[in-house]
Amino acid sequence: MSGKRRPLDDSNTTPLLPISTPYSYYNSVPSSSVEMSTAASAPAPLRSVFLGVDVGTGSARAGLFDKKGKLLGSASSPIQIWKNGDHVEQSSTDIWHAICAAVKSACSTAGIAGEEVAGLGFAATCSLVAIDADGAPVTVSWSGDSRRNIIVWMDHRAVKQAEKINSSNSPVLQYCGGALSPEMQPPKLLWVKENLQESWSMVFRWMDLSDWLSYRATGDDTRSLCTTVCKWTYLGHAHMQQMNEKDSRNMEACGWDDDFWEEIGLGDLVEGHHAKIGRSVAFPGHPLGSGLSSTAAKARYFVLKSSH
Repeated sequence: MSGKRRPLDDSNTTPLLPISTPYSYYNSVPSSSVEMSTAASAPAPLRSVFLGVDVGTGSARAGLFDKKGKLLGSASSPIQIWKNGDHVEQSSTDIWHAICAAVKSACSTAGIAGEEVAGLGFAATCSLVAIDADGAPVTVSWSGDSRRNIIVWMDHRAVKQAEKINSSNSPVLQYCGGALSPEMQPPKLLWVKENLQESWSMVFRWMDLSDWLSYRATGDDTRSLCTTVCKWTYLGHAHMQQMNEKDSRNMEACGWDDDFWEEIGLGDLVEGHHAKIGRSVAFPGHPLGSGLSSTAAKARYFVLKSSH
């Protein structure tokens, strides 16, 4: 492994939507949702269009829908993938650019202006993203290539780690069907710790791909209750027992089982109130951040309207 840190690519600020009037951008639904408001001088009435972005294994897809669910336009853009035996890796930078290309193409094809988009939702595979304190990718590959900072869902490098975790017979496993798959996040994390110590020490955030997309768009590190429960062993019932939904915007995570992480050899992820895997976990349907971050949109294309 080279150990060299790849700086965050400033060109990775391609806007998600075509040039249009100012808007505000908010996050919700399992991974994210966005609300946009038009400038006071914008013509009325405008259509309310909803944008869905789905990141699969081989491509990023964007679809535009009206209030009744009618598809108005769609587009896709391929994403790069590296395969070497049981190891399957991708690049978060490449995926972001693919999303931007698909969204712009879909809007152009459907004749949709940016100010007409009333909401945006992300969906993605159970893939693990590694980034450093600056948001730059950290390699999870034997190659040392920092672009390769995602362990894809189908990657089965962590079979032995999954067996080790399952042998612990932790009470947490009863909420995962009795055993973890090597495609889930804890076995992947344990593999990196055991095999790529330099990367392990460099990573500031470990994120599910869906949550990383929300973070990339807003700068808000709050994780989704959906992704953490389904892919990370977060105890959703404990979360819901202690929090009222109306107060769930940026809720301190209370569903992590610290004993479980200690038992499986990942007790360092408990540090800092689980800062590396999620200090805040929000119910689906709640906004994240203050809007589209300045790093997610080029100032020359947009006048960002923030909400405080």
